Amino acid sequence: MWVMHAPVIVAGEALIDIVVSRTGEAEHVGGSPANVAIGLSRLDHPAQLACHIGTDERGQRIEKHLAGENVGLFPGSTNAERTPTATALLGPDGAATYAFKITWEFDPQLNVPAGVHFHTGSIAAVLQPGGDGVRDVIARIHDESTISYDPNARPQLMGHPEDVQARVDELVSLSDVVKASDEDIEWIYPGEQLEDVLHKWSDLGVSVAVATRGGKGALVLVQNQLHSVSLPEVEVVDTVGAGDSFMSGILSGLLDEGLLGGPDARERLRAADWPQIQPCVARGLACAAITVARAGANPPRRVELAD
Repeated sequence: MWVMHAPVIVAGEALIDIVVSRTGEAEHVGGSPANVAIGLSRLDHPAQLACHIGTDERGQRIEKHLAGENVGLFPGSTNAERTPTATALLGPDGAATYAFKITWEFDPQLNVPAGVHFHTGSIAAVLQPGGDGVRDVIARIHDESTISYDPNARPQLMGHPEDVQARVDELVSLSDVVKASDEDIEWIYPGEQLEDVLHKWSDLGVSVAVATRGGKGALVLVQNQLHSVSLPEVEVVDTVGAGDSFMSGILSGLLDEGLLGGPDARERLRAADWPQIQPCVARGLACAAITVARAGANPPRRVELAD
């Protein structure tokens, strides 16, 4: 196992989740990219978050929360007029639906050191004007850093599938690892089979393409071979943050194996076979299973994992 972990920069939204359930209403720090950064930090990987929050009370709460999780806040991340919010309505089965109040800007000249791993996704990759900035940064750093991407579709903000499919494909083509839920894939690519989408992503250059399937686990395409992996049995409290925990978990495994970082890591990732990738996927599923077994986006720490 590789000892030196590449540092990780996560680009995307941090916001306040207003969770409304049968028992009342509560506010928590959230945002898919913020959750991934926190998940990575809890798994002992140095992570920074480049986001767009305000200096209001909610923004200060996010800053304090990230600091408490040892997640660095990238310079220029506190220029928003107000800190964004997402209201999560929890149904009887624990699944969440969202309503957003968010603006997104991102500096296309963001200074990203060579050899880091860069992760993005969700709202930040498509919502303008910041979406173009994220795309421009990824295109600029692509030859020097590995990239991961989670489309994490938000129809309330993204419009119709045809409005975002070209951008999703563009970002996929710049990425080494792509993960999306089956629901996201069905929305972005209506009428297409999960397996066909994963093969499409592989043809665009992705080394590890993953479709998570809720309680059914995940489909993973590696070296043009499709693998089905089961999720550990668990009693679900709610699904908030489960996909983000999976993302941080699989990235953690790949980082531990020295498969993410600079150009040499990319070549190792491209050459990696299923026996190398399977434990990384298993870590992602283990992280997701722990997260759904407790309330809210609460990813595990490394000491909670069996491996």
